[in-house]
Amino acid sequence: MARVGLTPERLVRAGAELADEVGFDQVTVSALARRFDVKAASLYAHVRSSQDLRTRIALLALEELADRAADALAGRAGKDALTALADAYRDYAREHPGRYAAAQLRLDPETAAASAGVRHAQMTRALLRGYDLTEPDQTHAVRLLGSVFHGYVSLELAGGFSHSAPDSQQSWTRVLDALDALLRNWPAPTAP
Repeated sequence: MARVGLTPERLVRAGAELADEVGFDQVTVSALARRFDVKAASLYAHVRSSQDLRTRIALLALEELADRAADALAGRAGKDALTALADAYRDYAREHPGRYAAAQLRLDPETAAASAGVRHAQMTRALLRGYDLTEPDQTHAVRLLGSVFHGYVSLELAGGFSHSAPDSQQSWTRVLDALDALLRNWPAPTAP
């Protein structure tokens, strides 16, 4: 019989909190069982495996991040929208480093297609319509923005910018200015 009060949702939320505390790579069913002071076997009524738990945490993180990004983008366009989206990702990663790492988990195609990851791409494409990009440039720009946001945030979280001036906020602002200028003046394709 399942322990009273334990539900898949409660376990996933606790797993997400654990990820923020100790790192996403350290989240396992055994680690979660220790948190609830139960045997790991009692959790298998709610999650199939550590991989299932990690996938569920990733889906939660993608949903939370998509909700935050949607709120930030509401009513914005152009550089204002670009900055709002970028800041939503950066702030989420700083507040929830384990969940942010979870959001990077590679999902199987079916799970990915049903996840909030689709909303992330849709929001980025909506933002890019303000820059008048068409395909395939829009896809290139989605990849560029994702790479820059994730790369900057990952380096910042790892302490990569903490030992030199100017502070990382000044650099972040300059990076977003440069992205805005690039998107407004997107280069024509070069011949193969």
